[in-house]
Amino acid sequence: MPRPRRSAPRPRSTAPDPEVGREVELEIGPVAHGGHCVARLDGRVVFVRHTLPGERVRARVTETGSRFWRADAVEVLEASPDRVPSAWPAAGPGGVGGGELAHVSLPAQRRWKAAVLAEQLQRLAKLEREVEVEAAPGDDERGGLGYRTRVDLVADADGRAGMRRFRSHDVVPLDGMPLASEAVAALADAEDVWTRRWRPGARLELVAPADGGDALLLVDDVPWRRGRGDTRPNARRSVTETVRAGGGEHRYRVAAEGFWQVHRAAPDLLTGAVLDAAGDLDGATVLDLYSGAGLFTVPLAAAVGGSGRVVAVEGDARAVKDARRNAHDLPQVELHLGAVDRVLADGDASGSDVGAADVVVLDPPRAGAGRSVVDAIAARGPRRVVYVACDPAALARDIAYLAGHGYELAGLRAFDLFPMTHHVEAVAVLDR
Repeated sequence: MPRPRRSAPRPRSTAPDPEVGREVELEIGPVAHGGHCVARLDGRVVFVRHTLPGERVRARVTETGSRFWRADAVEVLEASPDRVPSAWPAAGPGGVGGGELAHVSLPAQRRWKAAVLAEQLQRLAKLEREVEVEAAPGDDERGGLGYRTRVDLVADADGRAGMRRFRSHDVVPLDGMPLASEAVAALADAEDVWTRRWRPGARLELVAPADGGDALLLVDDVPWRRGRGDTRPNARRSVTETVRAGGGEHRYRVAAEGFWQVHRAAPDLLTGAVLDAAGDLDGATVLDLYSGAGLFTVPLAAAVGGSGRVVAVEGDARAVKDARRNAHDLPQVELHLGAVDRVLADGDASGSDVGAADVVVLDPPRAGAGRSVVDAIAARGPRRVVYVACDPAALARDIAYLAGHGYELAGLRAFDLFPMTHHVEAVAVLDR
């Protein structure tokens, strides 16, 4: 039977949307996952940034769609008591991404994140749970600023360093970045990051270890020192990080362009929370998934002792290379390179299987682990799963998947490791 002929696709209209740019008056409702609040306009859902629940604002429509619209609050007509002068005006309406809660007091930011996490748990995992978001040490004293040990920038068409406008490829030039740690700010000043004219489109990565080690600037992946690129094959491209947790001190060598927790206190705080959540590990076999450069692998190895075993799985070859250096003197550590879902299903590239585990620790990317990984974890029969999450929706979904295998949420801690943004980190403990 012949296939029906498909009609030619209709050409997309290039006419500007007359609704985009329109200003409307809105009564603001509850917070929603993603850094905005919910309002309604003629029965339509509008996600509004730069506002707070209970406010009345004038908002400019930035995007339309069949299911919902987006808008930025450009004038506050009735303010919430939680509103404060923006700690980072460049991240305000029409500005850069990465500071969408800069107009919210720190206590209210944490209540905002707690509400989102609780709502996602209720909606996706059917769990009613009170949530408290804990401040990182030193953040209140700093006003929620100066915490990022890694900052990525890009040069605009005129060569000025800046960041991309929210939901846009356009670059907004900056003359400073208030979320940067003191060491990152000092590095930027020393290398004239804000005043130099860079190649348009150049990518700048500024990295400064939290304990005051040697900082590093990469420009288009090339180390940059004293105003020029260092193209020598042996030029330093890594930094040394120190983590203190579980009664020990651990040192890591990490590629400057690789992944590492950006908040100066996050490595210590999260590692301590994971060790506390895992409980007594002496002699245990621990499966460490999405293990990166070994942030949790190394202290877990100390916790299991010489008679235990830590099996780490990571898909990024550069991170595994760092992990091999960081765990080179730990015979109880076994490293596997490969996508986590594939390694759990088929073993790594050599065909080596990770085997069973007493405890599983996982720290997936924002998309979460997903059903196939959760199924593979449960098949290994761990008594406990410690899940480190940076996205409340993905965490709640995966908790629901784990519940299908008989795991119950036994503990949950949440940390404000991204002040001035909607992001929140959580450590969940699930037992069977």
